Amino acid sequence: MTIMREEDLEIAIKVVIVGNGAVGKSSMIQRYCKGSFTKDYKKTIGVDFLERQIKVEEEEVRLMLWDTAGQEEFDAITKAYYRGAQACVLAFSTTDRDSFVAINKWKKKVEDECGSIPMVLVQNKIDLIDQATVKPDEVESLARELRVRLYRTSVKEDLNVDQVFNYLVDQYLAIINHSEDVYTTKNVGENIFGNPVKLNKGDTITLSGKKKTSKKQLIKSACKVI
Repeated sequence: MTIMREEDLEIAIKVVIVGNGAVGKSSMIQRYCKGSFTKDYKKTIGVDFLERQIKVEEEEVRLMLWDTAGQEEFDAITKAYYRGAQACVLAFSTTDRDSFVAINKWKKKVEDECGSIPMVLVQNKIDLIDQATVKPDEVESLARELRVRLYRTSVKEDLNVDQVFNYLVDQYLAIINHSEDVYTTKNVGENIFGNPVKLNKGDTITLSGKKKTSKKQLIKSACKVI
């Protein structure tokens, strides 16, 4: 009998950060993953990628952050990288009204490729509030319309950056937990109707999960009858 232990599996979450150019997407993932910030703007060509490993309630979680170019000429490239994403940051700048107006468009682009996934609305450069081109009430109205959590961040001042990604991790883990409850079978050897099934050599069965031990149970432990 060969058993795949769930301790050997890790939780990996692909997060895409989308929005117009120059809203601070690259700076955000640099700040979160490396703890650094540079004020010099460098346009992302296509996509950029960084990782960070964190621990949530005794679970090891690997965040794979994809920073996508905000310019229209890179659409064909960046759309391909949306696929398989499990969470999304919709980012705009406090000082760039066009980036705020474009949020609906960015949300649709991601949903066209990924369907419904956890999302968060991020108003970046809140340290430049005296140069704001958007009003607080209209930002809050957009968040309610899109039914997403709103965070006001300053990547430069390292304000609320960690909170953005912690929230998305929590939302994704909640989905995993819900999926476990829905798909856990009653007994080993029962089919989806609860009837016993005959096991033959080479058949794969799903181990029962009566006692919840880990968020990793979404990827079920499995064994083969030898």
